[in-house]
Amino acid sequence: MITNSFSFKKYLFLLFSLIFILPSAQKKFTIVLDAGHGGSDHGANRHYSDLGTVREKDVTLAITLKLGRMLEKNKDYKVIYTRKIDEFPSLTERTTLANRSKADLFISIHVNASTKTSPYGTETFVQGPDQNKTNLEVAKAENDVIYLDERDRETFASYDPKSPESLIALKMQQSKYLETSLLFGSYVEGNFVNKDKRFSRGVKQQNLHVLRLNAMPSVLVETGFVSNYDDASYLASDRGQNQVAESIYDAIINYKKSIERNGGMVNLPKEPEKPIEVALKNDFRILLMSSPVKYNAGDPALKGLNYVLPLKDNDMYKYYYSVTNMASVRDNNLKTAKDAGFRNATSISFVPNQKLGTGYYTLEVAVSDQKLSSNSFMLNALKDVAREKVKGKYYYTYGRFSSLEEAVKAQKILDDKGIKNTTIQKKSR
Repeated sequence: MITNSFSFKKYLFLLFSLIFILPSAQKKFTIVLDAGHGGSDHGANRHYSDLGTVREKDVTLAITLKLGRMLEKNKDYKVIYTRKIDEFPSLTERTTLANRSKADLFISIHVNASTKTSPYGTETFVQGPDQNKTNLEVAKAENDVIYLDERDRETFASYDPKSPESLIALKMQQSKYLETSLLFGSYVEGNFVNKDKRFSRGVKQQNLHVLRLNAMPSVLVETGFVSNYDDASYLASDRGQNQVAESIYDAIINYKKSIERNGGMVNLPKEPEKPIEVALKNDFRILLMSSPVKYNAGDPALKGLNYVLPLKDNDMYKYYYSVTNMASVRDNNLKTAKDAGFRNATSISFVPNQKLGTGYYTLEVAVSDQKLSSNSFMLNALKDVAREKVKGKYYYTYGRFSSLEEAVKAQKILDDKGIKNTTIQKKSR
């Protein structure tokens, strides 16, 4: 009787202890915030006369600390910083800290840069498509940082790095890391667009070292381009930094709710179905510039763009980039041209296979201060080359074509023969 009473009292004591202790012992949602660069590593930076020097390491630390303060006000979250001052933890130190902390989410904050001033906007990166194998090896080696979720524990019991069952569990985890990283990245970029009205370059996969060794969902957020004045001005301001921090904070809240609501399962937001694009009647080329100077393929004036078609008309060379009859491709081509530095680029409509009412197209195959020798490669390779002297220069042309497409086709044949850098010329009769 005494024994039973003691057992019953002990049971009640343990029961009440669990009631009061378990809620406080419940694991907080742990987030590692990584302010990119730091110390002697300034990261991307640009100097502006009115802004001064905008340094990536300063912007990322400011945003990280603002985001951290928001999270620390919420008792559900535990925040771990890879740095809180101007110092440089190595990439390995950053990922090791995250792994040892058994974090639920790793967020690395950065600022983008380009050699050109035109690119702008945000983008979020998750682990690259060929990183799962590397992550798996890290998981196997660092078994003390691997912890299975409740469902996996039910299926696979305890973790044994040598057992096939545990290997399957780890592979499942790697897949979950990618899926949950994509989910969180979609929340971040969605907030940048919908809340902050900024341009998003999307969520992308890329092999980045700071994500490569993480045994948890991980993202790298590029908050804007320091090389673009508008982005740099925004990121250097308290207002911009607060908005970025708030957007990431809201993404964390929504991400945690989504994971908990679905019992750890991931439901990526469905992309709206895009209507099937119908080809346009006309072709579109992007007019880059007009110039009295002829530039050959590879000339720096073409700023690295390929598929440029020079078209000579009334002694002016017009340079057209690419050709398409799809509106989306046309718009992307125009953006590419402007990003390359052709700010005044515009799309020009061409009626396919349109024959000239008056005049014709020909190929300008050579321009020289001296007459070409009769045994020159070009004159021997082609028949019926016309020669014309204008203002002290000799212009050599070949063929007559009624449509631009015919001239382009003939130009390619000459290119295959080794006669390169010809120019299609529009001639009046």
